[in-house]
Amino acid sequence: MVNSKTNVQSRRAHMRGITLLELMIVVAIVGILAAFAYPSYREQVMRTHRADGKTQLMQMAQNLERCYTRFSAYNNAGCTTVSFPANSAEGHYVVTATTLTATAYALDATPQAGQADDTDCAVLRIRSTGVQGSQGGDTDPNNCW
Repeated sequence: MVNSKTNVQSRRAHMRGITLLELMIVVAIVGILAAFAYPSYREQVMRTHRADGKTQLMQMAQNLERCYTRFSAYNNAGCTTVSFPANSAEGHYVVTATTLTATAYALDATPQAGQADDTDCAVLRIRSTGVQGSQGGDTDPNNCW
């Protein structure tokens, strides 16, 4: 009887805590999960930041349309609500006018800082005709807009 009691106490003492091997396995599993999760997280952040560029493009296009309504020209000197280049509200994009004439405009939103890693929809575009698009790996406007 004494022998079985010491065996139980011995097993309890041995089973306390976790071993270094168990800890290393947990760390490896967490590392593997993080390796898969981080790129997805980063992609989602870039997609979310695209809204900043799209918002600034739409706002600038709306201001240009107001100028056209008021002065019958997109590039009239009396139109003081529009100036280029224009930074987006959160600073992820800079909007420039690649074309700005009396009858047409073409605006591009170029990503800045960390958003420059967005190679799928690198440069967001809008034209006076209402056409929206992008320059980059994914040129389908439905994916970028």
